[in-house]
Amino acid sequence: MAKPDQIQRIKRIAWDLRADVVRMIGVGKAGHLGGSCSLAEIVAALYFAKMHFDPKALRDPNRDRFLVSKGHSVLIQYAALVELGVIPREEMGKLKTLAGKLQGHPDMMTPGMEAVTGSLGQGLSIGVGMALALQLAKSPSRVYVIMGDGELAEGQLWEAAMAASRYKLDSITAIVDQNRFQATGATKDIFDIPNLQEKWRAFGWNVLSVDGHDVGAILDVLDEAAAKKGVPTVIVAETIKGKGVSFAENTSAFHNAALTQEQYDQALHEIEESGRMLQ
Repeated sequence: MAKPDQIQRIKRIAWDLRADVVRMIGVGKAGHLGGSCSLAEIVAALYFAKMHFDPKALRDPNRDRFLVSKGHSVLIQYAALVELGVIPREEMGKLKTLAGKLQGHPDMMTPGMEAVTGSLGQGLSIGVGMALALQLAKSPSRVYVIMGDGELAEGQLWEAAMAASRYKLDSITAIVDQNRFQATGATKDIFDIPNLQEKWRAFGWNVLSVDGHDVGAILDVLDEAAAKKGVPTVIVAETIKGKGVSFAENTSAFHNAALTQEQYDQALHEIEESGRMLQ
């Protein structure tokens, strides 16, 4: 059971990460606000509480591996790495420029990245390969792969799911960011996948569910996933796309969009106010 002081600390970090995402996007330049903000609590819980990850030893063979399969949401990972001191803060202002290290999708030239992702559906395959290698090495390290619910329409992902079950990869935890919206509309209207939990069970996975913004529940469910032996675990996280920015919540309009100066100011104000309420 997560402790209250730890829960409060992770909550504050999550709002700091959202503010960093908005600052990275800036004014007049398209950026993936919605799917990054929906992941703030999950990413904060992983990087600042649960993962074995040393910011000063990025290639430690015993580190846990973290992949954002829906690579367009890498901004929230960048934000975590900035707060950990892995990425210099000044890089935030160079997002998606040739002068900077932070591109619109993960790139191996960026410190802290484990793989190039962004071609949707491939992240779980990469994670399965990593988990197989760790299994052969008898390593205690874990692999975490975040996927979007829209991404689940990709066939390669389900091939990877079968392989993970076949080889009993209990070191892998997949997390589905179920915010119910994708680039062009509601996921249910584009490629509906009903009975999502039952589908994962049918592929041989241990299936857990969580409110993706409830920090205490996230910390507990990550512990539960790590304790499960003999099968891979998937966590279906119910989230709000654009969480924390009123005009971006539960809409595809800010899946990838440019902010006006007024929108930028409003988004940053709302996020900072939410963070201050936790003081």
